[in-house]
Amino acid sequence: MSETYLEPAEWYATLPSAFVSACLLLTDAEDRVLLVKPNYRPGWSFPGGITEAGEAPHDCAVREVAEELGVTVEAGGLLVVHWSPPAGDRPRSMINFLFDGGVLPDPDLIRLQVEELDDAAFLPWDTAATLLPAHSAARLPAARQARGNGRPVYLPDGLSVPEDHV
Repeated sequence: MSETYLEPAEWYATLPSAFVSACLLLTDAEDRVLLVKPNYRPGWSFPGGITEAGEAPHDCAVREVAEELGVTVEAGGLLVVHWSPPAGDRPRSMINFLFDGGVLPDPDLIRLQVEELDDAAFLPWDTAATLLPAHSAARLPAARQARGNGRPVYLPDGLSVPEDHV
């Protein structure tokens, strides 16, 4: 049996691709969640953004937080991986990585990148959950759970925490 193999460049071109984003879960000393209000879309979000070519997700999250908020933090453990299928104008799947950014020791150091953000606020977990768009809201309880038990959560559809992770 003879098989024809594609050259690597041709083979890779046949594979599906996805968009990748990364964020940090940051809290303050009162265990309130930091959300940001982008000025280029409705709703609030976790600080973070889209990875650049060849950039690791944890590096993206740290870079985006530095750019958006003017603070330097480290990306801790992975809390949530959220996969979303293509939707609306987005022609490919989106994979979001949410890392633990820990407790921000001095929230007064935050300096908003006004070109992208209208606001940032530390909010109670329940309040924060009401401000996140439906497609990313499940990340918040999943992240809280992951922080509590030390196990990352995989959200295959973004709608709820899978039963085997409860």
